[in-house]
Amino acid sequence: MSKSERTGKIQTVLGLIEPDDLGVTLTHEHSLIDLSCYFSMPEEATERWYVDQPVTIEILSSLMPRLFHNRDVGDLCDEKHQTEEVYKYYLSGGNSLVDTTSIGIARDPLALTRISRATGLNIIMGASYYVPASYSEEIYDQTEQEITDAIVKDITVGVKDTGVKSGIIGEVGNFWPTNETSRKILRASAHASVETGAAISIHPGGHPDALLQHLNDLIEAGADPTRIIMGHLDVFPYSPEVVKEIAETGATLEFDRFGSENTNFAEAGLEIAFPSDVQRIERIEQLIEWGYESQIVIAQDVCLKTDLSSYGGGGYTHILDSIIPRMRKRGFSNDNIDKMMVENPKRLLTFK
Repeated sequence: MSKSERTGKIQTVLGLIEPDDLGVTLTHEHSLIDLSCYFSMPEEATERWYVDQPVTIEILSSLMPRLFHNRDVGDLCDEKHQTEEVYKYYLSGGNSLVDTTSIGIARDPLALTRISRATGLNIIMGASYYVPASYSEEIYDQTEQEITDAIVKDITVGVKDTGVKSGIIGEVGNFWPTNETSRKILRASAHASVETGAAISIHPGGHPDALLQHLNDLIEAGADPTRIIMGHLDVFPYSPEVVKEIAETGATLEFDRFGSENTNFAEAGLEIAFPSDVQRIERIEQLIEWGYESQIVIAQDVCLKTDLSSYGGGGYTHILDSIIPRMRKRGFSNDNIDKMMVENPKRLLTFK
């Protein structure tokens, strides 16, 4: 398929659609995923009791502080169960979701087509590579051009021999401090964006300096900042000033962990405490006041069993069922909400 055939369209796992058919959209979710790359074996015997325990409501409260010492929590590989969870989003009024499961965390193109057909949702699949903990050995030896070509193939031809095509580049994963392989993948993702017209979704490193470093790498490699989505701005401790600096480049600001609160995460020696949904909403209010309404998208980044509604989490419906009503009560207009959930995703997902 030529670039001109994609231009002005959105590419789902079932094919091209018109932008106006996208509707209400979550820009960062995972229908199926395996996050075993984060598993860490604890030293203590009593802590190891949790390693192979299945996630259940009974152990949920004690499991939350030790999420990545459990093998089951990051295993969202049951297609039937996940289809049922994702379908709840459709029943709540959702139309589309971006599945940002990239290479390294069990991307499953054919399963996404089945989930799309079963639920009636438009699903846009990601390309490129996840965080360094999930890299294969081969990626270190691949050239920037070889990585670019692989991403372009996923978009233009399809993943492997499935014929299922990606509609976005990402999530492109990074840790901090970054390494040359991650920067190579960022540059390749930028080249692929220029070649195909696809947007790029970034999982940044969890340090205040990470955002601008990643953004600069992308822009220096030729990426259009208005085609870049900087994710997880509501996870890591980025100051309002840094986020504003990102916004001033034209990049999109993604608040994608709605429903995730009181969770601790460690990266590069930093202990990161997730904010509350109230704090997320307050940050978005501030950005709207500053004039960045057209650069904000939102999601829940469902990627752990503890995120699912069947395990006590908010699931894929949390934004529609809980956050949007709260936003309306706080004074968000229909236009504010449509920009975040319909118009901004439509602009980003439409191929240039």
